[in-house]
Amino acid sequence: QVQLVESGGGLVQAGGSLRLSCAASGRTFSRFAMGWYRHAPGKQRELVAAITSSGDTNYADSVKGRFTISRDNARSTLYLEMNSLKPEDTAVYYCGQARSWHYLSGVEYWGQGTQVTVAS
Repeated sequence: QVQLVESGGGLVQAGGSLRLSCAASGRTFSRFAMGWYRHAPGKQRELVAAITSSGDTNYADSVKGRFTISRDNARSTLYLEMNSLKPEDTAVYYCGQARSWHYLSGVEYWGQGTQVTVAS
């Protein structure tokens, strides 16, 4: 059974930084693409950043240059380094594991989410 457990969320001032982690278990982490998604009140859930099994990345335009997604296959852990945070980054952030090596295959498993709140 696949489990994804996010951590690292919290309250931060605008301009600050946070690092989210997603610990995965249940199947071979290195074989699957991973992604970070966020859901803000009144908005649809959106892709923030994704990474293929081989390390190719993709970012939403709104976070390019500020956020960095990475993965440590030896630790079965996904990361999201968030810098220069803005109030509009406030949301629940979810980790998702894809159905295959590429994130375009769609998310098969979700974590429980971690709240990120950016104060102005």
